[in-house]
Amino acid sequence: MTKELFAREALAHIPKLLTLLDRNPHSPTYGCFDRNFWHYKIIDFPSGMAQEFVWPLALAYDTDVPDNPFYQQQVIKDWVEAGILYAARSSHKDGSCDDYFPYERASGAAAFSLLACIESYTLLGLDNTTMLRFFSKRADWLADHHESGQLTNHQALIVLCLELLSRLLHSKWDRAIAQRLERVLSWQNPEGWFQEYEGCDPGYHTLTISCLASIYQLKPDVRIKEALIKAVELAAYFLHPDGSYGGEYTSRNTYNFFPHGFELVGRWMPEALRINDGFLAGLANNLAPCYADDHIIGHHTWNYLLAWRDFVPNRPAPLPRPNGRLWLKEAKILIDRRQNTELYLALNKGGVFKLFRDNQLITADTQISLQVRDKGKVKNCVAHLIAGYQVNISDDEIAIAGQLGWAKQKQMTPINLLILRIVMLTVGRFFPNLVRKLLQKMLITGKNDAPFRFKRQLRWENGWCISDELQAESWDKVITAGIGCDQTSIYVVMSRTFQSGQLQPWLDLTEEVRILTPNQPLKLKRRF
Repeated sequence: MTKELFAREALAHIPKLLTLLDRNPHSPTYGCFDRNFWHYKIIDFPSGMAQEFVWPLALAYDTDVPDNPFYQQQVIKDWVEAGILYAARSSHKDGSCDDYFPYERASGAAAFSLLACIESYTLLGLDNTTMLRFFSKRADWLADHHESGQLTNHQALIVLCLELLSRLLHSKWDRAIAQRLERVLSWQNPEGWFQEYEGCDPGYHTLTISCLASIYQLKPDVRIKEALIKAVELAAYFLHPDGSYGGEYTSRNTYNFFPHGFELVGRWMPEALRINDGFLAGLANNLAPCYADDHIIGHHTWNYLLAWRDFVPNRPAPLPRPNGRLWLKEAKILIDRRQNTELYLALNKGGVFKLFRDNQLITADTQISLQVRDKGKVKNCVAHLIAGYQVNISDDEIAIAGQLGWAKQKQMTPINLLILRIVMLTVGRFFPNLVRKLLQKMLITGKNDAPFRFKRQLRWENGWCISDELQAESWDKVITAGIGCDQTSIYVVMSRTFQSGQLQPWLDLTEEVRILTPNQPLKLKRRF
């Protein structure tokens, strides 16, 4: 596979990043990448995460490939400098920044943008004391701040930021680096995956690999190496036979794939390079997800360009796809490969699955979903919220049963936004972590049961046979029913992106539901 695919995919996003940037040197928001703030004026504060976009620009400036119009263009360098200075100017006095609401002081936005600013500063050989003072202030804040929720990728990002800045400034943060690194390593499950909120997300797992691989390159540590070996071995299982990766059967529903870490690890663990080669095959067939929206376009762009830069020329030969079953009991994910099929099944999400045959996706299923009229409102209940299910597994049969839950579909309204602004401009500004925790509970974690029970059985009969049964005391309040290939019901920034495997029709079960009598179950049987 050619490494140029990484550069091609990333450089295609640079014009959009430049559109998001205020490029007018006489503008008071010169260097701001949040177009909703500086241009449309539809929000009242700039997202600090957006300043991460300086790094893709700096890398584009430094990437010598044919047909790269941004290579060594002085104005690109000027815009990167403006972006770093705007990150400093728009941050709070303590060096923190906001992402989704004022005075949020978001760790993720602060870490991503600081890493981007440090790396861009170093790559372009800049010399600016204002920038360095800003880097130090933000690093101090990150070192002392502890966010709610277990997000290992954020902790790894912070370690990398502090390690890079310690070298740049010949300064401090040794204690914070050691503490955060210990946290990252302790949050790796014995099965190899890193904790992301309520479980295993292979997508964010690759970002943590990328950060740890960079840290290991800076400061070799046998514990980091051992963690990387386990993490890479696990990641290999989630590379699908068509070259796609991850999806709705994972804890955070992402298709994320960050290739840079596999190139770094591949220098001493060649098996890691096979993972990137498989992903490149999918990239060549347009199977990568689209991350080109205004908020999340940056992460993959810089990571792809780093993978191009550090691409290992000598690659190991590909291996045949393995057969057999991997049951990650703690992640509650089962991968079954037999004959010419591969099944990826979420046991903790009611049996959400992807099924491949002859190296091609034949179906993706995010379980039964109902639209229900409840207390005068139209609500959605689903089977795929993370919760406790009854699971029975044998060689040729897998059964999952449980309760449907109400999907989280709360939207912001003018009143809600006004209340949030008042809270954050008064007492909330002093307790941003508490507000974040409450919003996480509202939008991400937790489950409220709905009055429906399901059973899903997957049985091997020279092919997978899927039997579904849904029970209810009454069907009167059900408006529509169906099964989709890409439904999710918790808020995750990097989820709900488009990927070509989602070009599957909705399986409409409404007519089947309408003829049911009270206590009569809905039954569905499919064979693949």
